[in-house]
Amino acid sequence: MIQNSELILNPDGSVYHLNLRPEHIAHDIIFVGDQNRVEKITQFFDSIEFSTQKREFKTQTGTYKGKRISVMSTGIGPDNIDIVLNELDALVNIDLKTRQPKEALVSLNIIRIGTSGSLQKDIPVDSFVMSKFGLGLDNMLRSYLIDDVSNDAIEDAFVLHTNWDIKKGKPYAIPCSEKLEKIIESDRIFKGITATAGGFYGPQGRVLRLNIQDEALNSKMDNFNFDGNRITNLEMETAAIYGLSALLGHNALSLNAIIANRASGTFSEDPYKAVDELITYTLNKLAGK
Repeated sequence: MIQNSELILNPDGSVYHLNLRPEHIAHDIIFVGDQNRVEKITQFFDSIEFSTQKREFKTQTGTYKGKRISVMSTGIGPDNIDIVLNELDALVNIDLKTRQPKEALVSLNIIRIGTSGSLQKDIPVDSFVMSKFGLGLDNMLRSYLIDDVSNDAIEDAFVLHTNWDIKKGKPYAIPCSEKLEKIIESDRIFKGITATAGGFYGPQGRVLRLNIQDEALNSKMDNFNFDGNRITNLEMETAAIYGLSALLGHNALSLNAIIANRASGTFSEDPYKAVDELITYTLNKLAGK
């Protein structure tokens, strides 16, 4: 039996941080970072059956063209992803009354929709990027046993290419779900590696008043290439989502609307349109339309 201190439940039987019970979520779930983006997606739903929020974790479940879908805000960073993925998995794969793992495990379909800036000149603003791999620079996933789901070849190549300081912990590389990749892919979508940082400033190469360990890291990442896979963008969640999903047996895919191109110095003239197009594209694919 899983002890009370390890799986914490609220008085109403919901999981501690997400404030959800098993009946509140669909098996198809869309992640967003910002709680205010949840309704930017559910505004397209035909109906909403459930809504709740605790801290930065907001969830709405409803129906889009006959498909039951949940939308959830995760907040910022790999540490929040650790909370969200473990509690979501508990909702479907642990009997919350007996506190025992279920014999028949359920696989969720999880798609992250975000915005990002492209690192590559040929990936223009208003395009979509699919993360073929998540490259974690954050070290969170190293708390788990990840050898069976990570890609040593990409990790070692990145360490060598960037002269990575191993005192920061070894980066980890996790592939996306092939199942979701086949459902979502199209000619409009660019594929590549999404790097996941553990912070916004120093970990992403931003300098305010503090010097950083490797001022050249971003430029090294720009020209990293492994078997044709380049680093397309840099954010704070994808690799953690991929890693925990793979370990727990869920399908995960990360998509970004590109609203800026750092290499060319351009910014989308209508970033809201690009995001809405990615949202409706993804919803239609999930609904089989």
